[in-house]
Amino acid sequence: MNAIVIEHVKVEELPQAWRARLAQPGARRVTVRIEEEDAPAGQAAEPFTTDDPAFGIWRDRADVADVPAYVRQLRAGRYNRDGSRNER
Repeated sequence: MNAIVIEHVKVEELPQAWRARLAQPGARRVTVRIEEEDAPAGQAAEPFTTDDPAFGIWRDRADVADVPAYVRQLRAGRYNRDGSRNER
């Protein structure tokens, strides 16, 4: 769990909504702790979806089935280190 802790904050420097929840005068100092909340049990995270027609456009291409090999081929230079032509 991630948390942010801010110590010795003047109550008068807090946002109004936070000050309203405290029963302390504005001259007092407080420690603010902000934590990431876990999703409630039984509630799954919303899946990533998009309406962009370009998303997944290469999904069904047979020549890109082995992605690492395809990328290596794209990145290969035109010439080898010895100066000879790199035949793809």
